Amino acid sequence: MRKTINIDGALMDLTIPKVMGILNVTPDSFFSGSRKQTEEEIMQRCRQILEEGGAMIDVGAQSTAPSSTMLTAKEEADRLMPALRLIRRELPEAILSVDTFYADVAKQAVQEHGVQVINDISGGQIDARMFQVMAELNVPYVLMHMRGTPQTMQQLTSYDHFIQDLLYYFSERKALLNNLGVNDVIIDPGFGFSKTVMQNYELMAYLKYFHIFDEPILVGISRKSMIYRLLGCSPEESLNGTTVLNTVALLSGASILRVHDVKAAVECVELTNQIRQFDSQPAQ
Repeated sequence: MRKTINIDGALMDLTIPKVMGILNVTPDSFFSGSRKQTEEEIMQRCRQILEEGGAMIDVGAQSTAPSSTMLTAKEEADRLMPALRLIRRELPEAILSVDTFYADVAKQAVQEHGVQVINDISGGQIDARMFQVMAELNVPYVLMHMRGTPQTMQQLTSYDHFIQDLLYYFSERKALLNNLGVNDVIIDPGFGFSKTVMQNYELMAYLKYFHIFDEPILVGISRKSMIYRLLGCSPEESLNGTTVLNTVALLSGASILRVHDVKAAVECVELTNQIRQFDSQPAQ
């Protein structure tokens, strides 16, 4: 499996998995602890991510909760660009990912603010121009699985053959990207998007199947409903469950963890890496 991505012309080594910290410049993200809107809050969160060992900051200006209202590209950009300008001024060396499904927002973020990764929850389905723009931008692209939109996705959980359908989706979308010249693709199976609680656990059980694409795998399960609904708790009480599933994901070969709680995830990487180093060695 490919263990590098191109960041500003240099290869980032994913042999030891990396942690991507979440920064939501939104008033309505599902986990209240992740909402940051003032300049002080934004910078405090960015510094926390980096100090706790995060390798990337994933900046989102649009909630993807089913109860959210979809912003236009202009509304999203009006929220996002001031935050990117601020972060670039204060932390010019930070590796930034932008969470958007709009091609124009992705283009502006990369060209004006030097964003290094685009993270598209829709896999190029909401904005048909996204793949072509990604070919022009030449930065890594997180290709996620989702059906419909965040507002309709939970009504679209019926599959003929669940895992096979996801594998076909990634095979088809990745081929389209590769044909356009987009070679830095990161696979995100889309936990919590267009999937029932039990389908999410089935997906986690078969995560290793997604190595067939020979691309890094990103897993984002941080404090999601697949955890708190099953355990009968709240997002605020879901850190322990998140850590358990991050551990399973790492042992199944995930290369990037997208999380709210960076320190816990970095510790998870460090401990599982001690186990993984023995994978290819015979027992003594």
